[in-house]
Amino acid sequence: MSSLAYLDYSALKSKNAVQVHSDTGKKYSAISMKGQMKAEARREISAFKKWLEQARYGENTVKTYIHQLEIFFGYYTDKIPKEITVADMTAFNSEFILKNGLSATFQNQTISALKKFYSNRFNRDLDMENIVRPRKTRPLPKVMDRKDVKKFFESIKNLKHKMAFETIYAYGLRRGELLNLKLQHIDTKRGMISVVNAKGKKDRSLPISKRWLENVKVYYRIYRPETFFIEGQFPGRSITAASLQKVFSRALAVSSIRKPFTIHCLRHSFATHLLENGTDLRYIQELLGHKSSRTTEIYTHVSNESLKNIKNPFDDLEL
Repeated sequence: MSSLAYLDYSALKSKNAVQVHSDTGKKYSAISMKGQMKAEARREISAFKKWLEQARYGENTVKTYIHQLEIFFGYYTDKIPKEITVADMTAFNSEFILKNGLSATFQNQTISALKKFYSNRFNRDLDMENIVRPRKTRPLPKVMDRKDVKKFFESIKNLKHKMAFETIYAYGLRRGELLNLKLQHIDTKRGMISVVNAKGKKDRSLPISKRWLENVKVYYRIYRPETFFIEGQFPGRSITAASLQKVFSRALAVSSIRKPFTIHCLRHSFATHLLENGTDLRYIQELLGHKSSRTTEIYTHVSNESLKNIKNPFDDLEL
């Protein structure tokens, strides 16, 4: 049976199907209602998008908010944005999101997008108490053990591609942070890398790995990047997220690792392996750029080596 769950089109005003992806990796068949939106809704969304970009919201945040708004206003084709009520939003939540089993992430993104949109465009602070946000579940991060990390790197023959993933693992970078990393951010004299304008608009500095630096020297000699650390097909332009994903998927297949790892798992692995090496959580929090220590603490639950090193008091009993 296909993993694609088709929606009840009669309940959703029968529009063309498109893919909606959640962070759980599931795919849902949703409705492409952009073409059915009223012109005024389209204009308001366009103006909102410009404001988000000028306010320096992250590219992914902008895309997500606009996508959620297009689905929402495409659903209510008989109303303009000013006419939408909280009751309409509640109905959308139950009749569209919950009825069709869309993810808690999708639900939260929709609520956040609507609140921000109405606050910005109509100066309305929505009373959305009736729309209960789903409880956030925080699954344990998927972590590669050190053998899998080694096997993964050994499966990549292209030096530039290997350099990209070595950099993510060596510094616990997010994918977007690697894509935005420029040559000017790497200070070999000070031995520091600057991660600029990261998630939450927070910059951070990371100490350079000696082994990584040796690999970089070889990489520089061969590829001679102009602006970005990892450039794509065109000089001076960063490799694309799609290209990076293709390389990762191919390398994972070649390595014969049969676990459903993602690029982000390299970041999780970096943090977990640091913890297993005895690094204090406060330093790991700083290296990862986490705002809250609670976010970093989740790695304590996946550090098997640390658990193994805990001595059970029962073993000390002389019975």
